[in-house]
Amino acid sequence: MIQGIGIDAVDLERIHKIILEKPKLVARILTANEKIVFDNLSLKRQIEFLGGRYACKEAFSKAWGTGIGKVSFQEIEVLNNGAGAPVVTCSPLKEGKVFVSITHTDTMAFAQIILER
Repeated sequence: MIQGIGIDAVDLERIHKIILEKPKLVARILTANEKIVFDNLSLKRQIEFLGGRYACKEAFSKAWGTGIGKVSFQEIEVLNNGAGAPVVTCSPLKEGKVFVSITHTDTMAFAQIILER
């Protein structure tokens, strides 16, 4: 049974500015494991990666029904599986499945989350 659906869109120019001007915010958004991946990417891929993860975490909080604040960025982790697809590896949902999809354009990142119990 579907518990919730969330979607979010992020302006990648805003993410670029965060990376350049507020690097401490990157560590607040990304978990330690996500940060390891982020640190090994080119700037263009860092922007896409951070934008996608930010959108995923916002979409998760919407599907969860609380918004960011009641659930923190650090409670949600999105890594890639062996095929390169995004997978939610940590979240407040303890029983059930989390489905995630991320896509990018040159200027935007989008994510959708479906929570199933």
